[in-house]
Parts: sequence; C-alpha cells; structure tokens
Amino acid sequence: MISPYLVAIVIGWLVAQGLKYVFDAIRSRTWSHLRQLYLSGSMPSAHSATVVSLATVVGLRDGLDSAIFAVALLFAGVVMYDAMMVRRSSGEQGLAIQSLIKEAKSKVLLPRSARGHTPVEVLAGAILGVVVGSVVFVTTI
Repeated sequence: MISPYLVAIVIGWLVAQGLKYVFDAIRSRTWSHLRQLYLSGSMPSAHSATVVSLATVVGLRDGLDSAIFAVALLFAGVVMYDAMMVRRSSGEQGLAIQSLIKEAKSKVLLPRSARGHTPVEVLAGAILGVVVGSVVFVTTI
C-alpha cells in the first residue's frame, strides 16, 4: 500500500497546480498557458497546499499531540512564511532589476524573477491542504 503521507503530498501539489492553470485560463480566456502547471506563484499556493496536506494527514493519523505533528506543523509554517515573505520579496526585487535593465536598453538577458505568494494565495493553499489531507485520511483508514 502506498503511504498516505506521500499520497497527500502528491495530490495536494497536483490539485493546487491544476487550479492555478484553470484560474489563469479563466483570467486570460485561453487554455494555452501550460506553464502554469509547473511555475511557482499565483493562486493557490502549491507549497502551502503540499505542506499543509502532509501536516493534516500526520495530525489525523499520528495525533495532534505527537512529536511528528509538531515537526510537520513547524515545517509547514516555515514553508508558508518563506513563500509569502522571502520568495515574494526576491521576486519583487527581480522585477525591479528587469525594469532597470530594460530602461538602460541593455543587451543583457533579462533574469527570471521568482514569484512568491500573497497572504491570500498562501491561505487558499493552506485551506486546500486541509481538505486534501482530510480526504486522503478518510479514504485510507
């Protein structure tokens, strides 16, 4: 039998990335943006969905008072903080650098700017993670 912990991680990521693609397709009115299936950033946060789905399965299977749940919760908190604060900040700096390069009319290749998440995107990913983790738990008991 496949580990429900791994199932939660994979399904959390797949559903979040799939939703990004659907939301982008609706917003842009085209289904041709296949890059949304693997790019970071946008709604919902796949990072948050993945780590929260794992933490949810750990908490439900091993107990909310277990040491491993505390570790999973800490891990989820660090990942979500990083997605909102660190990666988002570096992405904004990357956009500023791209703008400066364009203004200077330089022939330098524009660097790709990483996309972080807004708090709403992280919250949506976390909620999705709780749902996915709960469904995985219920279907594997």
